[in-house]
Amino acid sequence: MKKYFSFVKFAHTLFALPFACVGFTLGVQQADFSWWSLLLMLLCMVFARNAAMGFNRYADRRFDARNPRTAGRELPKGMISPGSALAFVIINVLAFMVTAYVLNPLCFYLSPVALLIVLGYSLTKRFTWLCHLVLGLGLSVAPAGAYIAVTGTLSGAPWLFSALVLFWSAGFDVLYALPDEDFDKQEKLHSIPQAFGRKAALWLSTGLHVVAAGFVTLIGVVLIPGALYWTGAIIFVALLIYQHLIISPTDLSRLNAAFFTTNGIASVALAIFAIISIIIR
Repeated sequence: MKKYFSFVKFAHTLFALPFACVGFTLGVQQADFSWWSLLLMLLCMVFARNAAMGFNRYADRRFDARNPRTAGRELPKGMISPGSALAFVIINVLAFMVTAYVLNPLCFYLSPVALLIVLGYSLTKRFTWLCHLVLGLGLSVAPAGAYIAVTGTLSGAPWLFSALVLFWSAGFDVLYALPDEDFDKQEKLHSIPQAFGRKAALWLSTGLHVVAAGFVTLIGVVLIPGALYWTGAIIFVALLIYQHLIISPTDLSRLNAAFFTTNGIASVALAIFAIISIIIR
């Protein structure tokens, strides 16, 4: 269990899961609350992310073996065999589709689309530096998907939250790609740092996060007005600014702090204040 949790970086579920909970809470305003629906939604999140991360590790296993930063992962080290990794992906894909089927017809019909996005991301680095936006699109499914899980409809889905997640996660994925700039050039893989250089990549990441901050503001104006939400919004934006202040083109030593700790706290803080605001209203 511990080996597979490490294999899919289970702790990174923290990025999208809080926004899925926001989407679910918005959906409950339109439909009755159900612990069963909540459980199934959470299972869908886990199964989809396991499938996506497992496929990413499987598809990139040869690149990971040649990259000093990733050579210690489970597949390159032989802790998990490629066959076992592929079986893990298939089991989670099937579990996701079955759980979506139990939720409601629309979830089931859209499940192949969601899988195409989250699994397809793993191949985009081979041909486009827009791969970061594809990752963002995959994570942005979370709030809308959770809303559909409880309501069974696309009408009124939290698209502003999906847009926020898209630009926020694309921005931090650019930061995450910074250490691999030279490796990506060597292996002819595509990323924003590889295509434009480290300094430009930092500016582009900042731009993506400025757009994300714009959606945070728009949500507070048109969707969830109130002091509680704005408290979470201020924390979220402040943490975005902080992670850009602690990284420079010549110093990536605090990249892990910016990538995981800061973004994890930001997503949880915004989600908690948003959910409380929705419930109070």
